[in-house]
Amino acid sequence: MKEIRVKDEKIIIRKANKADAKALIEYLNVIGGESDFLTFAAGEFGRSIYEEEEFIQNALKKENALFIIAEIHGKVVGNLNFSGGPRERNAHVGEFGVSVLKEYWGNGIGEELIKYLIAWSKDSGIIRKINLRVRTDNALGIKLYKKLGFLEEGIVKRDFLIDGEFYDSLLMGLLID
Repeated sequence: MKEIRVKDEKIIIRKANKADAKALIEYLNVIGGESDFLTFAAGEFGRSIYEEEEFIQNALKKENALFIIAEIHGKVVGNLNFSGGPRERNAHVGEFGVSVLKEYWGNGIGEELIKYLIAWSKDSGIIRKINLRVRTDNALGIKLYKKLGFLEEGIVKRDFLIDGEFYDSLLMGLLID
């Protein structure tokens, strides 16, 4: 667990647990409508509370997975989900997704979630590389990832299709020593 302060409010960053499933579903359905940079839109997340509980429990069981949330007064305001590969040959590398409620954008919450992931990865003894993909037109996201040490590795053409328009993604990675 980690505590940070934003606008004189205490934000707790902690591992998700089964009891968070309902709040996470509600959170994900909100953020889906706040940004076109996510892989899902409002109402498209598509997991039941039971399925989310199972997803959280499975993440908690794996040594190469991390599911954390940021909360203020018990309200989920951000999350990060990382999962390493399922086999011995790729268990050391994984990809993450991160999001923050729009009303809290620009306050460093996403950065703190990613820093938590990086520190956890270094301590894991397993994770040697963190991958992500970000839309090429998400300048603020790319700037943050570069600030944290992620390097550009390639472009995936037509990775997103939103309202009939294609968007490319930038693949980025961070080596963990």
